[in-house]
Amino acid sequence: MSTDETSRFVRLKVELVLEIADGEALTGAALQRVAEDEAMPDGERTHAESAVQEDEAEAVAYLVDPFDLVGDVPGAELVQASWSSEQVDYDPDSPDWDLDDDEAEDGEERA
Repeated sequence: MSTDETSRFVRLKVELVLEIADGEALTGAALQRVAEDEAMPDGERTHAESAVQEDEAEAVAYLVDPFDLVGDVPGAELVQASWSSEQVDYDPDSPDWDLDDDEAEDGEERA
């Protein structure tokens, strides 16, 4: 592709593993975030509060915002984002968790 034909869009893939050291602090912060969200309808708020209290992964999802990662990147604007979180069995010694591979799953070089 020439410079004129190059897409102006970039897909950024990030994978993180968090260790929850204080579940109560995490849940409390997520509940506070849900309570402060003025745009959230009451029915959705009730569901969100229940989900956050039952599952720490849901609490993380309410606290992590992709805009926070790229909001200050000069010359770039976030146009779409989706994210999810789930509890996983993590073994740092397992090759399944080796994030330092030379190639990504789709064969592209990692930066």
